[in-house]
Amino acid sequence: QVQLVESGGGLVQPGGSLRLSCAASGMIGSRDGMAWFRQAPGAQRELVAGVSAMGTTDYADSVKGRFTISRNIGEITVYLQMNSLKSEDTASYYCALRRGTYFDTSIKRLPSEYPYWGQGTQVTVSS
Repeated sequence: QVQLVESGGGLVQPGGSLRLSCAASGMIGSRDGMAWFRQAPGAQRELVAGVSAMGTTDYADSVKGRFTISRNIGEITVYLQMNSLKSEDTASYYCALRRGTYFDTSIKRLPSEYPYWGQGTQVTVSS
């Protein structure tokens, strides 16, 4: 029904940059919202950045000013530009999608709000 495929992860030194991509295919709705989550071993999965169908964005406090989420409508692709990376950013990063409605296209922060997930891409920040 919906397939999400992440790419762009890898090993980077502190202070470096990475750009993650999430390619969506299948039955994508015009009101659907997409987000990036991350999860380190033993930690909870947390919202990193989200973008709604209306173009609004939301970021975790820990990444504000460093990460930018953007959306390519034509290719149904969502990007996460990560700058000034820190060791604390090391985690598996997941792309997720939720169905929006006419009444609610807001960005949700809980993983349980997102029924569709990608396989994840590993980001490791280390010297």
